[in-house]
Amino acid sequence: MIRPTGRAVLLLGLGLPAALLPTWFGEAQWVTWATVLAATAGLVAVDGWLALRPRALAVRVEPPASLHVGTTGDLALTFQARGRGRTGRVDVRLGHDPLLAEQPADGVVVPVGGASGLTLPLRPERRGTVRLRELWMRWRGPLALVELVRRDALDHDVPVLPDVPAVRAAAIRFQGARHALAGLKAERYAGEGSEFESLRTWVSGDDRRAIDWKASARHADLLCREYRAERNHAVVMAVDCGRLMGEPVDGLPRLDHAINGALLLSWVALRTGDRVGLYAFDDEPRAWVAPQGRVGSMPRLTQATAALDYSHAETNYTRGLLELTQRLTRRSLVVVFSEFEDDVTARLMVDNVAALARRHVVIFLALEDPGLDALERGEPRSLSDVGRAVVASDMRRRRARVLARIRRLGVHVVAVRPDRVSAELVSRYLDVKRRELV
Repeated sequence: MIRPTGRAVLLLGLGLPAALLPTWFGEAQWVTWATVLAATAGLVAVDGWLALRPRALAVRVEPPASLHVGTTGDLALTFQARGRGRTGRVDVRLGHDPLLAEQPADGVVVPVGGASGLTLPLRPERRGTVRLRELWMRWRGPLALVELVRRDALDHDVPVLPDVPAVRAAAIRFQGARHALAGLKAERYAGEGSEFESLRTWVSGDDRRAIDWKASARHADLLCREYRAERNHAVVMAVDCGRLMGEPVDGLPRLDHAINGALLLSWVALRTGDRVGLYAFDDEPRAWVAPQGRVGSMPRLTQATAALDYSHAETNYTRGLLELTQRLTRRSLVVVFSEFEDDVTARLMVDNVAALARRHVVIFLALEDPGLDALERGEPRSLSDVGRAVVASDMRRRRARVLARIRRLGVHVVAVRPDRVSAELVSRYLDVKRRELV
C-alpha cells in the first residue's frame, strides 16, 4: 500500500493560495494553479518511483524455539533489498499477541543490494503459545512525500514455558552457597536423627540411650548406634490454578511465581534425596505427578508445570485437598501454593488446610502484593488516594488474621514478596528437614 505523507499534504496546502489567483487576477491565472498542482503531483510520483518497491524487499524471519514467561526472547529478522530504488529507515512492528507485552516500533536501514539484520524483543507475560501472524513494515521515499506500507503474513507458533533458566540460575546459587550446601548433605550426629546409620564404639560423653546392648553383647564391646536425618521423604507441590492465581503480581501471574518457586524447591528436594511430586487443582483436580526421586525427574516436573493452564474457575479447596489426601499413602511434606480473597474463601481454605495438616507437614505460601504497600504507604494527593490506602490497610489486616489462624494449626506459613519466594521456600524446607518434622 502506498499513501502520501504529511509532507506531501503540507506541500499541497502551500499551493492552495495559487487556486485563489483566478479570482483576483482573472481566469488566465488558472494556468498557474494547474502548474503548481502538476508540479506537486509530479514530485509525489517521482518520490514513489524512486522508493523501494514492496516486492523488492525480502524478509527472513527466525523465531526462537521457545520463550520463557517474564523474560525477553529474540525474534531475528533479516532484510535484503533487490533491484532499483532507494531506502532509508524501514520501520518494523510485529502484530500484537495477547500473551506478549506491548512492543514499540523498531527500525533498520536496508541498503539496496545489501542486507541488514534486526532483533525484535519478545517478552511474554503469561504461559501458553505465542502466535506470530503478521509483520508490518513501513518506509518512505527519498523525498519523504510517499509512504509504503507492507504486511507480511507469518505462521509461527512459539511455546511459552516456565522461567526455567531463572530457576536453574537460582539453583546454581543455592548449590554454591555454604548455608545451602549444609542442608544438601546428610548430616550425621550421634544420638540425633531417626534413620539408622551405623554402629561405633561408645566413648565417654556419648548419650547412654544410644547404646545398642544386643550388639554390645555379641561383640563383647560397648557399641552405640549412630543415626542420620531421614531421607526419601515424599514432597508434593500442591499448586492452586484457580481464578485468583491468574492475577498479576509484580509483572507476572501468581501462578507463574508459584511454578518458579515449586521448580526450585523440587530441585533442592531431589538433591537431598527426597522424592518430589506435583498436584494441581482449581474447581477439580487438574494434574498429578506421583513423587519420584533423583534429579533426573526434573524434566518430568518441568513439563507438567508448563502444561498448567490459567483457570477462571473458583478454587474448590474441599474437593482439591481431599483428593490430594486420598492420594498420599504416607506422611509427606505438602507445599501449598494458593491465594485467598474474601472471608468465605479464606474460611474454606483454612478448614481444608487444617484437615491436611493433621496427617502431613504443610508449608503454605502466600504471596505479598507490593502494590498494596504502595497504596498503603504512598503519599496521598487526593481523597481517592486516602480511600485506596484505607482499603489496602484493611485488606492487609484481614490477610494477617487469616495467616495467623493457619499458623496456629501448625502450618508453616511463608508470606513474602515475589522476589523472596525461592529463598524463603528453600530455607523453610531445610528447616523442616533439620528438625525431622516429616
